Order: sequence, then C-alpha cells, then structure tokens
Amino acid sequence: MNKIVSKQRFSENVTKLVVEAPLIAKARRAGHFVIVRCGEKGERIPLTIADSDPAAGTITLVIQAVGDSTRKICALEPGEFLTDVVGPLGQATRIENYGTVLCCGGGVGVAPLLPIIRAMKEAGNRVVSVLAGRTKDLIILEDEVRASSDDVIIMTDDGSYGTKGLVTAGVEEVIKREKVDKVVTIGPAIMMKFVSLLTKKYEVPTEASLNAIMVDGTGMCGACRVSVGGKTRFVCVEGPEFDAHEIDFDELLMRLKM
Repeated sequence: MNKIVSKQRFSENVTKLVVEAPLIAKARRAGHFVIVRCGEKGERIPLTIADSDPAAGTITLVIQAVGDSTRKICALEPGEFLTDVVGPLGQATRIENYGTVLCCGGGVGVAPLLPIIRAMKEAGNRVVSVLAGRTKDLIILEDEVRASSDDVIIMTDDGSYGTKGLVTAGVEEVIKREKVDKVVTIGPAIMMKFVSLLTKKYEVPTEASLNAIMVDGTGMCGACRVSVGGKTRFVCVEGPEFDAHEIDFDELLMRLKM
C-alpha cells in the first residue's frame, strides 16, 4: 500500500499525485515508469515518474483520466492509498552533454518530459523546451519546466496562450534559429510522428517515448510491440524511448486505435 501525500488537479481530467514510495524514489532515473494498481482487482496502469524526492521518499505521478481505472486513481485523496506501486521499470533516458537539446512535450507528455529536461540541464546542455496543448488549460508544469530550461516556447492550437499553432511550428522555429544537437519528444503519437518527420528533414537526432502503448509493463502481454528499424521491439522492456526516425508511426497509430 502506498499513501497519497498530496494531490493537485491540473484540469478536469488531469491530476498530479505525490505518492509514498521510498525505494522507488531513491532508484528512479529520468525515463523510468511504474505500474500502479488501485484496488485488489484493479487494472495495472503504467505511469511514467514525473518527479521524485528521495529525502521525503515520494514520487510524483501525473494521471489523465481516460477510463474507469484512471478515474479511480484520480479520485483518490491525500491520506488514501494505492494498492500497489511497482518500479522503477523500463530503460532510463540516455543522458549526455549533447550541446543544445530541444525537449518537446504535448499535453500530459510534459510530465514524463520534465525529469528528462532536468537531467539534460544537469548534464551541461543548453535546453530549449517547447510545450504544446489544445488550449491554455492543457499546458501543465510550466513553472517547473522553466526552472530547468534556457528558453521555453508555448504553443496552443487555439491561441489562448503563447503562440497559436501546432507544436511543429515551435520546433521548426528553434531549429531554424540555432543549431540543435538532439530532440526529445513525448506526447500523443500523432504529434510525435510529425515532430519526427520534421526533425528527419533537418537531420536532427530524435528520441520519442512510446509509453502510451504500454499495458502490462513487463513484456509478458505483447501489447506494446512496435516496429523500430524494421524489427519488433517491446516498449515496456526495451523502451519506452526509441530513435524516432526508425519508429513505424503508422503501425503504432493503428495499434493504438485497437
């Protein structure tokens, strides 16, 4: 049992929970995720760790309510408990001093992107972050991102905040004005597809996180298999991050519809 320490609602369907998990808090690295269960017969939900506090023994999770299980998790209040939190799982992000790293997040994808932004900055990189959402209300963790970024660009589909336009417009703006050595993108699969197509045109190495397709989280169910470089890969054990220019996004989008 893992106690909920605090709760914050970002929007009607997006909630941040700080959860007691001392061993995970000490061991986790950027890119790792956990499997969460609410109730003895609850569904296993993979969630990327957005932050951790080893001293307090807590991890931070950002959950989007899209079904019964995630709605139950989002309904929990401080003092209540998650039945299970297992992790850290997956492969950690490759953190190096690349030079200039452009970190691009859409919607709740900003949550798993945040620890990567922090780690890239700590490694000595210049970090430019592009945050995108349909409206202002869907831009999350902006203050935390700004604290570890050299520059932040906000894009909204409706123009209610930042610059009106798609995330790719913000990414291209950065690539045109300065040399970008690495791009990391996390968000809806369709967003990552078009970011990847753009960065491929400019020949900028790009990593994409495919955490949205994970189900079991241990490689047993096979639901997270994707084609990367013409080979079948399992996101939960070999990822969740892969070379974006080698991912078959059309296959991924088709599988997500299932």
